[in-house]
Amino acid sequence: MDDLIAEFLAETTEALAELDTALVRFEREGGGGGDTLAGIFRMVHSVKGTCGFLGLARLEGIAHAAETLLGRYRDRELEVTSTGVTAVLVAIDAIRSIIQGLAETGSEPTGDDTALLAMLAEAARDATAPPPPPAAVATADAEPEPAPAPPAAAPAHPVTTGAAAGPDPVQAIRVSLGVLDDLMTLASELVLVRNQLLQVARGQENSPFTTPLQRLSRITTELQEGVMKTRMQPVSAAWNKLPRLVRDLAAELGKKIELELTGGETELDRQVMESIRDPLTHMVRNSADHGLEDPEVRRRAGKPEAGRISLAARQEGGRIVIALSDDGRGIDFARVRARALERGLATEAEIAAMRDQEVARFIFRPGFSTASGVTAVSGRGVGMDVVRTNIERIGGTVELESEPGRGTTLSLSIPLTLAIVSALVVQAGGERFAVPQAAVAELVRVGGTGAPVEWLDATPVLRLRGQLLPLVPLGPLLGLAPPPAAGPIDGFVAVLQTGGLRYGLLVDGIFDTEEVVVKPVAPILRDLSVFSGNTILGDGSVIMILDPAGIGRSTGAQSGTEPAAATLASAQRRDDAAQLLLFRIAGSATPVAVPLSLITRLELLQPERIENASGQLAVQYRERLMPLVPIGAWTPPEAGRAQPTLVFQDGVRAVGLLVEEILDVVEQQLSLRSSEGQPGFLGSAIIGDRATDVLDCAYWLKQGDPAWFERAGGPPPRVLVVEDSSFFRQLVVPSLVAAGYSVTACVDAAEALRHREEGLAVDVIVTDIEMPGMDGFGLLAALRRGGAWADIPVLALTGRQQPADAARGLAAGFTDYIQKFDRDRVLDALTRAIGERAA
Repeated sequence: MDDLIAEFLAETTEALAELDTALVRFEREGGGGGDTLAGIFRMVHSVKGTCGFLGLARLEGIAHAAETLLGRYRDRELEVTSTGVTAVLVAIDAIRSIIQGLAETGSEPTGDDTALLAMLAEAARDATAPPPPPAAVATADAEPEPAPAPPAAAPAHPVTTGAAAGPDPVQAIRVSLGVLDDLMTLASELVLVRNQLLQVARGQENSPFTTPLQRLSRITTELQEGVMKTRMQPVSAAWNKLPRLVRDLAAELGKKIELELTGGETELDRQVMESIRDPLTHMVRNSADHGLEDPEVRRRAGKPEAGRISLAARQEGGRIVIALSDDGRGIDFARVRARALERGLATEAEIAAMRDQEVARFIFRPGFSTASGVTAVSGRGVGMDVVRTNIERIGGTVELESEPGRGTTLSLSIPLTLAIVSALVVQAGGERFAVPQAAVAELVRVGGTGAPVEWLDATPVLRLRGQLLPLVPLGPLLGLAPPPAAGPIDGFVAVLQTGGLRYGLLVDGIFDTEEVVVKPVAPILRDLSVFSGNTILGDGSVIMILDPAGIGRSTGAQSGTEPAAATLASAQRRDDAAQLLLFRIAGSATPVAVPLSLITRLELLQPERIENASGQLAVQYRERLMPLVPIGAWTPPEAGRAQPTLVFQDGVRAVGLLVEEILDVVEQQLSLRSSEGQPGFLGSAIIGDRATDVLDCAYWLKQGDPAWFERAGGPPPRVLVVEDSSFFRQLVVPSLVAAGYSVTACVDAAEALRHREEGLAVDVIVTDIEMPGMDGFGLLAALRRGGAWADIPVLALTGRQQPADAARGLAAGFTDYIQKFDRDRVLDALTRAIGERAA
């Protein structure tokens, strides 16, 4: 293909990817966005000019007609209407179809564009004329995506996008995707060779190759990361068609829909990007059709006529989390239960015993739908099955949360890349296997000196911190060993967390973690859902990579039809029990506890990574300099010994606390005794029959970053916390202060009401339910009877989280009903409540 044509195709394809979003934004601005229109006009004009130079007459004619209509908008000779914008969008579809044919054949395909040109000319004369149906403007030789023509009075659809601008053209070059894929393959092979050399070096003492190999390892890691960056793309590239999709869906369904996009600058691998395009499309279509109500229904429910669909992306460690939420009707769990019973997916007794979260998993079953009829948009029960299948195929997970009447949230957790992953190597039945480390929550020794394995009927279970965990013996599952007999079992349990499923993988032995290169599964093994790929270890051995989600499905743990698994998976934590991380600090034999929910990650830093910047310890962490704060009489670790570090993160800010040793994670009901003379600690408690200090996170975070609690953009929102438990106050208040809130704490409802009478101004109230004297329900009733806080949002923060409890709380008028220690949901509920009140 001619180089000029190839360059034209690349530039035009990029321009077309942005035009759909820009045109929808221009329509939403009602023609008032001069910069937006100027950008659209420039792109269409450039396409027309280049087509004329290259002799692409058909493309030039369509682009010229679209440019004429846009020119009349620019000169304010015509009023911008949905009909006119639709005409330009149909033209863009036609250009895209012709470009595709040009790329495939090297020459411009023939076709009749008479109807399309007439449509554009008519719109340029009178933008209020209704456009012809999409079939009338389709080209004769191609099949572009249909663009439904909305009615003349179609609503505007605001779009807010957080995508970053592209790179400076002077500093960017075009590289073939094939070249990047070859580079990634070579880097992956280099990682394998590095692992093999390091394996050899470990078996030799005082080898002269040790130092060069360490340098080679560091260079290999940097090269791998550099090649990975060349394949990374902003996630906004996967959703640049969604504004157009939402606009067309709104017109087709007769609804008003606002689309909000945030976090578009978050980057992930191109291969992963291609795998999530279809799931995102299905999720948005499902929210628009099933989730959002008609304008009249929303008006009767006291909601804005325009429904909102929000799509947000963020990075968490080595994974990307994409959350799609709507403010629609939520899931009708009673209807899901009835449909599951009709299809024979579970018995009536099993369905009755399931929590709503378990019932929601039926939605991901192939062919499952609660729609009353099949439409052009949905109703065949395919979309959500595609979402789960595509996401789990790349090692991701899907979680669904829904509140009837308030909306639904779908969260996708996907790996940054599919090429190289960190894996835990385990052994079962004499064979070794790799488990993706992102799915491993913790490791537990069972039998002997470890925790005993118990039996529930024929199912082995582990009592882990007061909660029963179902165990899946890996050897018998793969046919490498006979099923274990009821009785004591020796081995190790890898606690796996995938989506809403948590179970223990019982193995014979555990080796080290290793970065492995993922190779595709051989065709003969593709039907085995327990494997996601294979890899080569440092010693040259070829081992299989396990798929935690696939293992869950193959054992029935996700189906909701196994009584033992369903009972265990739905086990609730004990009320008022805290999950704590125990560690030891240098110079002290007393263990220290910190709420596990406040910690973002546990890192083992190599000594050479710890630097001194302006008199403060720091480490380069995720392309930023993270301050490090030693706790206790800290001394630099010896060579070859990693430094345990607790990482606390809030947005882009992060602080690491250096400790001596990580001891354990426990879940226990606590009675905190305050300590006034020990800065940096909230007090002490008895944990595991030992006196334990409880860390004051706020104190140490401020040591690392004095501006940690400062909040830009005005005064912080004011939160009143009503909690009779001293420990819970000490747990919740620092967490909220760290998130940027101004917090006032009360010991009971009476003190809260005294603050009201004294004129204290607050934006939101967080209260416990069970308190001496007046409980949370009584406090809510007293507030709603009138006074300064009559319309203040009130969130219930409680240890009682059964569905009946939550339903009673929401019916009483609480803004939200949240389980204690669910820090992310508390912060999300506060943000939502304050935002809705401000609106």
